[in-house]
Amino acid sequence: MINIEIVAGVLIAYLLGSIPTAVIVGKTFFGIDIRTVGSGNAGATNTIRIFGLKAGIPVLLFDVFKAFVAVKLSLILNNPAFTENEVEAYKIILGGAAVLGHVFPVFASFKGGKGVATIVGMLIALFPMAFLVILGCFTIMMFITRIVSISSIVCSILFPFIEIFLFNETSPPLFILAISVAIFIPYTHRENIKRLLAGTEKKFDFGKNKIVK
Repeated sequence: MINIEIVAGVLIAYLLGSIPTAVIVGKTFFGIDIRTVGSGNAGATNTIRIFGLKAGIPVLLFDVFKAFVAVKLSLILNNPAFTENEVEAYKIILGGAAVLGHVFPVFASFKGGKGVATIVGMLIALFPMAFLVILGCFTIMMFITRIVSISSIVCSILFPFIEIFLFNETSPPLFILAISVAIFIPYTHRENIKRLLAGTEKKFDFGKNKIVK
């Protein structure tokens, strides 16, 4: 029998993820729908590209936060009869619902971002130590390549190896999630991969705080 609290948790997590932060910031403060400019992606990177860091950083932080909160809904809306693995699976489902909401937001005509920031929120909630390692890898990749997309893709592929071999992850649900992240992020960056292969992907200019060729 389906637990009403579980269904409510998944619905709330999806609605949290569906809050179109980048779209709201673009329309409210600049009168522009972020999905009509730049890469057309309603995420933090495109927000930084078009509006700068002052707009992009709050978008990034909120997108991370909404997925983190979605996972933590498991502390309130749960089933006491769940086993340990079922609890972990439920947390992943909640986080996944938030990511799904971010990519296909009901509040923004189902056209959202690529899900990187929301996945980061999930990882902080589920794998706090592994996330710190990934953050270090991402920072190094950014300084070497100055390309957000390739840094995200490489770190997503490294993630399951870090979680499984460095932190000895044994939980089947978390193991599956780690593998899924390594597949999902490159998949949502298909257009970026094409531009990377063509040598046209844009780089981040740390000095100018914007994306440049």
